[in-house]
Amino acid sequence: MYFLLTFFILFIAFFVLFFHFRKKQILKKLACMTLHEKCCLLDELCAPLGYCYDCRQSIFSTRVDAWQKDFGYTYAFDRFAPFFNMVFDSLPVYFDYAGRTWLIEFWKGQYGITTGAEIGVYHADGIIPESRRDTTIFEAASEEEMLELSFSLQKEELPLACLQKRHWWLTAFCVGMFSYPKELCMNVSIVFPNCEMLSAFTRAMLELGFTSGDLSACGHRLSFTFRTSRHNKCGFFCRFNRRFALWRDKLLCRFYSCIVRPLTDTADQILYLYFYLPSVFRRTFRLHAHGRKCRRKHRKNCKCFYKQHKKHFKDASGD
Repeated sequence: MYFLLTFFILFIAFFVLFFHFRKKQILKKLACMTLHEKCCLLDELCAPLGYCYDCRQSIFSTRVDAWQKDFGYTYAFDRFAPFFNMVFDSLPVYFDYAGRTWLIEFWKGQYGITTGAEIGVYHADGIIPESRRDTTIFEAASEEEMLELSFSLQKEELPLACLQKRHWWLTAFCVGMFSYPKELCMNVSIVFPNCEMLSAFTRAMLELGFTSGDLSACGHRLSFTFRTSRHNKCGFFCRFNRRFALWRDKLLCRFYSCIVRPLTDTADQILYLYFYLPSVFRRTFRLHAHGRKCRRKHRKNCKCFYKQHKKHFKDASGD
C-alpha cells in the first residue's frame, strides 16, 4: 500500500515538473519570435480549418475559400448548436429574388471559448415555400454572387471587431472571451448589386418586425443594428440547453485563461496552446463545423497537416 502511494506521488511530481519545464521552454520560444512570424504561423495553422488571423484586431475570421462553403446551411445547424457549446442570437432573413429564395443570416453570441459574430449569404435552387425553409439546404453564394458585407461588433459599448469584405460568410471571433448574446450588438451594412435585391431584402426585414426607422439606405447600401433577435423565441427545453451550454462555455473560458496564464496577447496565447496542447488547439477552431461527415473528413486533413509540421513541436520542446 505504501509502495503504491509513494509511486503515485512520484508519478504526479514527475509530470508536474515535466510540464513546468516544457511551459518555460515554450514561453522562451514565443519571446524570441517576431509579431510577423507569429501571424504567419497562425495563418498557416488555421488555413486547413478555414480561418485566418487578423493581427491588427487580434481576432480570427473565415477565409473566402473556407471548406465550410461546400456544405451550405440548414436550420438544423442553429437548432442543435447549443449541444456543441454554441449559443447565439440569430436573425435569418429569407427573401425571393431572381427566381430563387435567398437567405442572409446574422449571428452573435458565444462559440465555445470565443465571442463572435457572423453574416452568411446563401440561396436555394428555386423559390422555397415558407413551410419548407427550415428543412431546405441552402447553398453558399458563389464568387460572383458574394456581397460587400461589413459589421462592427460591440460588447456593452466596448468595440471588439470591425470587418468589411466581399464575402459569403464574414465572421469575427475573439478567443478567450465570454459574453452573453444579449450583451452583444452588431452594426451591419450590406451593399446589394441592384435596387431589386435591396427592395426584396428590405421587405423581408419589415415583415420580421423592423421599422423603416430601424433601416438606413444609401444607394444600394442598407445599414441597421442587430441587438435582440425576434426569431429566438423557444420553449423551456431549448432555454435550458442554452443556459447549460453558456455555463459550460464560461467554465471553458476560465480553464483557457488558467492554461495560457500569464500571456495576454491573443497570438501568444493561441501559439502557446498549439505548442502545449495541439488537440485543444484544433478543438478551439472547430466552430460551426457543419455535419458529422464534414467534421470527420476535415479532422483527418487537419491531422495530416499537423503531422507535416511536427518540427514546430520539436522546436518548442527542444531548443
